[in-house]
Amino acid sequence: MKFIAIGELMLRLSPPNYEKIVSTHNYIANYGGAESNVAVSLANLGVDSTFFTVLPNSDIGKSAINYLKSNDVHTKEIIKSEGRMGIYFLEEGVSVRPSQVIYDRGSSAFAEYDYKDVDFEKILKEYDWLHLSGITPALSYNCRKLIDKAVKAAKKLGLTVSFDPNFRSSLWSFSTARDVLSKYLQYVDVLIGIEPIHVYREDGTDVKDGLTMDPSFKDMDRVFRAIDKQYHMKAIARTVRYVHSGSNNSLKAFFYADGETYESKTINFEIVDRVGGGDAFSSGLIYALMQDDMSAEDTVNFAVASSVMKHAIRGDTNITSVDQIKRLMNNASFDVLR
Repeated sequence: MKFIAIGELMLRLSPPNYEKIVSTHNYIANYGGAESNVAVSLANLGVDSTFFTVLPNSDIGKSAINYLKSNDVHTKEIIKSEGRMGIYFLEEGVSVRPSQVIYDRGSSAFAEYDYKDVDFEKILKEYDWLHLSGITPALSYNCRKLIDKAVKAAKKLGLTVSFDPNFRSSLWSFSTARDVLSKYLQYVDVLIGIEPIHVYREDGTDVKDGLTMDPSFKDMDRVFRAIDKQYHMKAIARTVRYVHSGSNNSLKAFFYADGETYESKTINFEIVDRVGGGDAFSSGLIYALMQDDMSAEDTVNFAVASSVMKHAIRGDTNITSVDQIKRLMNNASFDVLR
């Protein structure tokens, strides 16, 4: 299948060796962003992957494109424009100190671009799968119109649309995010994450009310069925993270497809780089759903193993292989591969 993701690619700057931003004199540069992370990860898993974004027509923009090309991501749909590149600073957590992200992405070329003349039907007709996230409409009014046009074109053309709500409290309020993102769900086939969308009972209350950070299988099954009834999804998934420290977490996930809910195994792991774990889950889930020979249980366990593997890799993206993820999924040895 031919995959395309739409979103902002940012420059990531992080101090080395778990230093704090307030005291560092050096920064390590990487590129990242929720949707680009999924595109890069899928390309590394062997999927024909393309990324649509707007980048500044400068050497920084060229460097970002070179990063995508070096990971076998097609860049022909990228628009070059005036403006700046979005930046985020990452202070990596360790032990009892959590990670911290500071955004400097206001008025970026991607957020400010006027997408009224972009023909998404013409662009998307070449692809089978479109991936979006809720971060994009949080950036600007233009970006909301971008997502609106893209999902409607994808629906008309019959693409499979995956969507990660990816709520960021530093970009917009929960209530605004809920109202905006819920409008897109009628066009979504695969939902990855359940906050902050509307899922109402007949009495007007939210089905997710009272859902804890560590939900039971019964509770997740109830919520998934309610989402499916309201929005008619092909598949729904969400992760559950147990934060033991800034350096050690455990992860599992719930997955819903064909009227059944499934729960993955729980994997405990040490953290090298926390950022991009959710995007690695998305890419693992999408990859598994593209395969004809993966059961529902294998699909959710592959997605979790993909996310866990990312935590052992520096940078935003899960640059690994299908075999390595399957080895982790199947509890293979951690000894040196020779």
